[in-house]
Amino acid sequence: MRIAYLDCFSGISGDMFLGALVDAGVSPKLLEEAVAALDVGARLEISRVVRGGISATKANMYSHGEKDLPREVFWEQQGQGHGHSHGHGQGHEHHEPVWGRVSDPARTGQRPVPTHSEHEHGRGLKEIRQIIERASISGTAKATAIRIFEALGAAEAEIHNTSIESVHFHEVGAVDAMVDIVCAAVGSEALGVDEWICSPLNVGGGTVKCAHGTLPVPAPATLKLLQDAPVYSAGPQVELVTPTGAAIVKTLATRFGSFPAMKIEKAGYGAGTRDFHEHPNVLRLTIGEAVETAGAHTSHEMITVLEANLDDLSPQVLAYAAEKLLAEGALDVFSVPVQMKKGRPGALLTVLCKTEDAERLTKMIFAETTTLGVRRREEQRQTLARRWETVQTSWGDVRIKIASMNGSISNYAPEYEDCRALAEANHVPLKMVLEEATQQYLRFQRKA
Repeated sequence: MRIAYLDCFSGISGDMFLGALVDAGVSPKLLEEAVAALDVGARLEISRVVRGGISATKANMYSHGEKDLPREVFWEQQGQGHGHSHGHGQGHEHHEPVWGRVSDPARTGQRPVPTHSEHEHGRGLKEIRQIIERASISGTAKATAIRIFEALGAAEAEIHNTSIESVHFHEVGAVDAMVDIVCAAVGSEALGVDEWICSPLNVGGGTVKCAHGTLPVPAPATLKLLQDAPVYSAGPQVELVTPTGAAIVKTLATRFGSFPAMKIEKAGYGAGTRDFHEHPNVLRLTIGEAVETAGAHTSHEMITVLEANLDDLSPQVLAYAAEKLLAEGALDVFSVPVQMKKGRPGALLTVLCKTEDAERLTKMIFAETTTLGVRRREEQRQTLARRWETVQTSWGDVRIKIASMNGSISNYAPEYEDCRALAEANHVPLKMVLEEATQQYLRFQRKA
């Protein structure tokens, strides 16, 4: 099976995705023909750039001689209070994404300022569908492009409490966004992969300037589109995942995880507009054939590790805090004795949790312990496939947790809480219940 892996360590945007497609082998001419097929007065410009020491492909779109720019760059150039909106949708002001444009210096040498009538113009989903349907591209690419726009529309409709057909894509539906989305659909089809896999996404941080003010990163539409996807924030405090990039991932990716087992065929790098000092601002796309490995049937995920050193907390309070953290969704909580400054005995509290729970559990650590600081880091976790089976003992039913790799059972154990409840209810030693539950499971396995 041919697979594609998107490594979003610097986020993802429409132009970064197009650049990665070309760098991975998609013909620039194919994308140029797709842009021409839209017949919206746009052209695509492909070039080679360097981002953080890595050579990458940059995709730029020109519409009637105007080059698209990231929205924060556009509003910085316009100056606060001098930027203009591209319109309103059914009484709801549309915030994301805003791509400003500056004139092609080779043609005009100056930046145009949109008129009020241009701002008020917007495209509804019906009009966008018609433009895409008229384009001379494959039916599959048309369907993919429309699905990406519908994902954007659904996110905006929910944010603004309106219907998807009432949303006017006065910014998302601008020519540059249509070019990004249609070329993404055409290019992804041309790669001929069977499955798209995506890494956890670095969304960036801070705030982003939009037509109607300053919003926190991720922007509302991006946040909605990335629901259920693993995300984190690292590096420069700017917007790294745009709504268009999020919609592409939501539509194409079938799952999220670490780098999959594959025989690598080729890799491509798509460049973002900015050049960061912290890391290369590129999107990496790797293509290859999936291969079976010993761990091919295990799951991979990114988790957050929280740590705090404690040297003045009662052991009873520490035990209570650990129980509360587990009850509130921590994947695991444990402590180990450590020696603190001046020879003081202490404990290192470690909490494993899902990334989306990290902030809430950090606040709980501060509330329930005496620590003044909590360390946080992201780590990859690989887990075996697990299932439950139930066995009957002399005192009642006990669940058995079974872990397997490549279809073969590697570990099994009676559920402690089940055995504890039966031992207490029947006034028998816990070890007897645990032992009988294990024996019953082994008998069942021999019969099977």
